[in-house]
Amino acid sequence: MNFFISDAMAEGAPAAASTADSWMSLLPLIAMFVLFYFILIRPQSKRAKEHKNMVEALQKGDEVVTQGGILGKITQVSENFVTVEISRDVSIHVQKHAVAALMPKGTIKELS
Repeated sequence: MNFFISDAMAEGAPAAASTADSWMSLLPLIAMFVLFYFILIRPQSKRAKEHKNMVEALQKGDEVVTQGGILGKITQVSENFVTVEISRDVSIHVQKHAVAALMPKGTIKELS
């Protein structure tokens, strides 16, 4: 008798969902995972692997830039640290993993 609210009618039990419908409902989730893998996970792991190889290959005489932006030449390499000469008679000890990039030879002379 209520004119504004319609009466609720009970419906029968829903039909059993087919297996195709269940796969179709999982398809967007699978597509999002694949998209995240190729856009986020794979490039990040590739960069991490390249950085690890660069850190393992550091040697005396290499010109590097640290993550703090300090440019210098490696004068000593140990297992976990490198000594970077940033100016004449000024050297700092830096963790190997803090080395951000390897610069081409002669970069320091070009800036002087």
